[in-house]
Amino acid sequence: MKLYYAVGTCSLSPHIVASEAGIPLELQRVALGKDPEYAAINPKGYVPALRLDDGSVLTEGVAIVQYLADRAPESGLAPQAGTPARYELQSWLTFISSELHKMYSPWLFHPEYGEQAQNVAREKIATRLALVERHLSKGGPFLLGSTFTAADAYLFTIVGWSSYAKVDLAPYRHLRDFMNRVSERPKVREAILGHGMKIASY
Repeated sequence: MKLYYAVGTCSLSPHIVASEAGIPLELQRVALGKDPEYAAINPKGYVPALRLDDGSVLTEGVAIVQYLADRAPESGLAPQAGTPARYELQSWLTFISSELHKMYSPWLFHPEYGEQAQNVAREKIATRLALVERHLSKGGPFLLGSTFTAADAYLFTIVGWSSYAKVDLAPYRHLRDFMNRVSERPKVREAILGHGMKIASY
Protein backbone atom coordinates (compact mmCIF):
# COMPACT_ATOMS: atom_id res chain seq x y z
CA MET A 1 0.00 0.00 0.00
CA LYS A 2 1.08 3.56 -0.64
CA LEU A 3 0.32 6.51 1.64
CA TYR A 4 0.28 9.92 0.04
CA TYR A 5 1.29 12.49 2.63
CA ALA A 6 2.47 16.04 3.21
CA VAL A 7 4.71 17.11 6.07
CA GLY A 8 2.92 18.70 9.02
CA THR A 9 -0.54 17.54 8.00
CA CYS A 10 -3.10 15.07 9.30
CA SER A 11 -1.54 12.36 7.11
CA LEU A 12 0.72 11.65 10.09
CA SER A 13 -2.22 9.93 11.80
CA PRO A 14 -2.57 6.97 9.40
CA HIS A 15 1.21 6.67 9.29
CA ILE A 16 1.20 6.24 13.08
CA VAL A 17 -1.60 3.66 12.89
CA ALA A 18 0.21 1.68 10.21
CA SER A 19 3.44 1.75 12.20
CA GLU A 20 1.68 0.63 15.39
CA ALA A 21 -0.09 -2.13 13.45
CA GLY A 22 3.12 -3.36 11.81
CA ILE A 23 1.79 -2.63 8.33
CA PRO A 24 4.48 -1.59 5.84
CA LEU A 25 3.62 1.43 3.73
CA GLU A 26 5.26 2.97 0.72
CA LEU A 27 5.35 6.71 1.36
CA GLN A 28 4.79 9.25 -1.38
CA ARG A 29 5.24 12.91 -0.42
CA VAL A 30 3.10 15.33 -2.38
CA ALA A 31 3.15 19.09 -2.86
CA LEU A 32 -0.42 20.12 -2.18
CA GLY A 33 -1.87 22.35 -4.86
CA LYS A 34 1.23 21.97 -7.03
CA ASP A 35 1.13 18.33 -8.06
CA PRO A 36 -1.12 17.55 -11.06
CA GLU A 37 -0.41 13.83 -10.73
CA TYR A 38 -1.76 13.82 -7.18
CA ALA A 39 -4.80 15.83 -8.26
CA ALA A 40 -5.65 12.94 -10.56
CA ILE A 41 -5.19 10.43 -7.74
CA ASN A 42 -7.28 12.40 -5.22
CA PRO A 43 -9.42 15.10 -6.85
CA LYS A 44 -10.26 16.42 -3.36
CA GLY A 45 -6.77 17.90 -3.41
CA TYR A 46 -5.74 17.13 0.17
CA VAL A 47 -4.04 14.36 2.10
CA PRO A 48 -4.07 11.64 3.18
CA ALA A 49 -4.87 9.17 0.45
CA LEU A 50 -4.11 5.48 0.58
CA ARG A 51 -3.60 3.42 -2.56
CA LEU A 52 -4.67 -0.12 -1.75
CA ASP A 53 -3.07 -3.27 -3.06
CA ASP A 54 -5.83 -3.66 -5.66
CA GLY A 55 -5.05 -0.21 -7.07
CA SER A 56 -8.09 1.56 -5.64
CA VAL A 57 -7.66 4.73 -3.58
CA LEU A 58 -9.17 5.36 -0.16
CA THR A 59 -9.45 8.95 1.07
CA GLU A 60 -10.41 10.70 4.33
CA GLY A 61 -8.19 10.14 7.33
CA VAL A 62 -10.94 8.80 9.60
CA ALA A 63 -11.76 6.05 7.09
CA ILE A 64 -8.10 5.27 6.41
CA VAL A 65 -7.11 4.80 10.06
CA GLN A 66 -10.03 2.40 10.62
CA TYR A 67 -9.15 0.46 7.48
CA LEU A 68 -5.53 0.09 8.62
CA ALA A 69 -6.50 -0.80 12.18
CA ASP A 70 -8.93 -3.47 10.96
CA ARG A 71 -6.12 -5.11 8.98
CA ALA A 72 -4.36 -5.84 12.27
CA PRO A 73 -7.13 -6.58 14.81
CA GLU A 74 -4.61 -8.04 17.25
CA SER A 75 -3.08 -4.54 17.60
CA GLY A 76 -6.12 -3.25 19.49
CA LEU A 77 -6.05 -0.04 17.44
CA ALA A 78 -9.76 -0.41 16.73
CA PRO A 79 -12.31 -2.43 18.72
CA GLN A 80 -14.27 -5.06 16.86
CA ALA A 81 -16.97 -3.76 14.52
CA GLY A 82 -20.43 -3.76 16.05
CA THR A 83 -19.26 -3.50 19.66
CA PRO A 84 -20.04 -0.50 21.90
CA ALA A 85 -16.32 0.25 22.06
CA ARG A 86 -16.18 0.54 18.26
CA TYR A 87 -18.90 3.17 18.31
CA GLU A 88 -17.01 5.00 21.05
CA LEU A 89 -13.95 5.00 18.79
CA GLN A 90 -16.00 6.36 15.90
CA SER A 91 -17.50 8.99 18.17
CA TRP A 92 -14.04 10.25 19.11
CA LEU A 93 -12.79 10.15 15.52
CA THR A 94 -15.79 12.20 14.44
CA PHE A 95 -15.36 14.68 17.27
CA ILE A 96 -11.68 15.19 16.51
CA SER A 97 -12.43 15.61 12.80
CA SER A 98 -15.28 18.08 13.09
CA GLU A 99 -14.64 19.91 16.35
CA LEU A 100 -10.84 20.11 16.45
CA HIS A 101 -9.32 19.41 13.05
CA LYS A 102 -11.58 21.84 11.23
CA MET A 103 -11.06 24.51 13.87
CA TYR A 104 -7.28 24.34 13.66
CA SER A 105 -7.29 24.03 9.88
CA PRO A 106 -7.98 26.08 7.87
CA TRP A 107 -8.62 28.92 10.33
CA LEU A 108 -5.29 28.99 12.17
CA PHE A 109 -3.14 28.22 9.16
CA HIS A 110 -4.22 31.19 7.04
CA PRO A 111 -3.47 34.66 8.50
CA GLU A 112 -5.44 36.20 5.66
CA TYR A 113 -8.64 35.08 7.42
CA GLY A 114 -7.98 37.80 9.96
CA GLU A 115 -7.29 38.05 13.67
CA GLN A 116 -10.94 38.07 14.71
CA ALA A 117 -11.70 34.79 12.94
CA GLN A 118 -8.60 33.20 14.41
CA ASN A 119 -9.47 34.34 17.93
CA VAL A 120 -12.93 32.81 17.57
CA ALA A 121 -11.37 29.56 16.40
CA ARG A 122 -8.99 29.49 19.36
CA GLU A 123 -11.87 30.09 21.78
CA LYS A 124 -13.80 27.18 20.29
CA ILE A 125 -10.72 24.96 20.38
CA ALA A 126 -10.23 25.83 24.06
CA THR A 127 -13.71 24.57 24.93
CA ARG A 128 -13.12 21.36 23.00
CA LEU A 129 -9.72 20.76 24.59
CA ALA A 130 -11.25 21.34 28.02
CA LEU A 131 -13.70 18.53 27.27
CA VAL A 132 -10.85 16.22 26.24
CA GLU A 133 -8.95 17.21 29.39
CA ARG A 134 -11.89 16.27 31.62
CA HIS A 135 -12.29 12.95 29.84
CA LEU A 136 -8.62 12.06 30.17
CA SER A 137 -8.59 13.06 33.83
CA LYS A 138 -11.34 10.53 34.56
CA GLY A 139 -10.78 7.73 32.08
CA GLY A 140 -7.23 7.90 30.67
CA PRO A 141 -4.48 7.37 29.94
CA PHE A 142 -5.94 7.12 26.41
CA LEU A 143 -9.28 8.11 24.93
CA LEU A 144 -10.73 4.61 25.22
CA GLY A 145 -9.04 3.87 28.54
CA SER A 146 -5.93 1.73 28.85
CA THR A 147 -5.54 0.88 25.14
CA PHE A 148 -3.93 3.11 22.51
CA THR A 149 -6.22 3.33 19.49
CA ALA A 150 -6.53 5.06 16.13
CA ALA A 151 -8.40 7.89 17.86
CA ASP A 152 -5.34 8.62 19.99
CA ALA A 153 -3.17 8.78 16.87
CA TYR A 154 -5.57 11.32 15.36
CA LEU A 155 -5.85 13.42 18.52
CA PHE A 156 -2.06 13.45 18.90
CA THR A 157 -1.64 14.62 15.31
CA ILE A 158 -4.14 17.48 15.52
CA VAL A 159 -3.17 18.75 18.98
CA GLY A 160 0.42 18.59 17.79
CA TRP A 161 -0.35 21.64 15.66
CA SER A 162 -0.91 23.77 18.77
CA SER A 163 2.49 25.43 18.97
CA TYR A 164 2.39 26.52 15.34
CA ALA A 165 -1.26 27.59 15.65
CA LYS A 166 -0.59 29.48 18.91
CA VAL A 167 -3.01 27.39 20.93
CA ASP A 168 -2.00 27.39 24.59
CA LEU A 169 -1.90 23.89 26.09
CA ALA A 170 -0.78 25.07 29.53
CA PRO A 171 -4.27 24.71 31.12
CA TYR A 172 -4.54 21.05 30.09
CA ARG A 173 -2.20 19.00 32.25
CA HIS A 174 -3.72 15.62 31.44
CA LEU A 175 -3.75 16.40 27.73
CA ARG A 176 -0.09 17.45 27.84
CA ASP A 177 0.72 14.23 29.69
CA PHE A 178 -1.14 12.36 26.95
CA MET A 179 0.85 14.12 24.22
CA ASN A 180 4.15 13.29 25.89
CA ARG A 181 3.06 9.73 26.56
CA VAL A 182 2.13 9.17 22.92
CA SER A 183 5.28 10.86 21.62
CA GLU A 184 7.37 8.39 23.63
CA ARG A 185 5.90 5.37 21.85
CA PRO A 186 8.60 3.88 19.59
CA LYS A 187 6.29 3.40 16.61
CA VAL A 188 4.94 6.93 16.93
CA ARG A 189 8.47 8.28 16.95
CA GLU A 190 9.22 6.14 13.90
CA ALA A 191 6.29 7.65 12.03
CA ILE A 192 7.15 11.22 13.04
CA LEU A 193 10.73 10.85 11.85
CA GLY A 194 9.55 9.05 8.72
CA HIS A 195 7.42 12.09 7.95
CA GLY A 196 10.51 14.28 8.18
CA MET A 197 9.31 15.96 11.38
CA LYS A 198 10.87 16.65 14.77
CA ILE A 199 9.70 15.04 17.99
CA ALA A 200 8.27 17.72 20.29
CA SER A 201 7.72 17.85 24.02
CA TYR A 202 4.61 19.35 25.63
